[in-house]
Amino acid sequence: MNANDFNPHTPLSSLAPGMRGTITDIHTDDSLRQRLQALGFRSGKDIEIIRKASFGGPVQVRIGTTDILLRQTEAALIEVRAA
Repeated sequence: MNANDFNPHTPLSSLAPGMRGTITDIHTDDSLRQRLQALGFRSGKDIEIIRKASFGGPVQVRIGTTDILLRQTEAALIEVRAA
């Protein structure tokens, strides 16, 4: 599976470990959006999936030099364009 197999805009949770993308939108309420933005999640920022825990566990992502763990439900709210 490669980046070309995805829609132009896909949930971050759909990407496989090692894949990269660019954040296009965050579909959530204002409080979670503000927390994510404080961590560096903004439209136009590049993001990489480092690893995904099994059984619906957290997703480890990298934005710049910062690694962040997200819940699967949070990752599903972040729309990306796969690279």
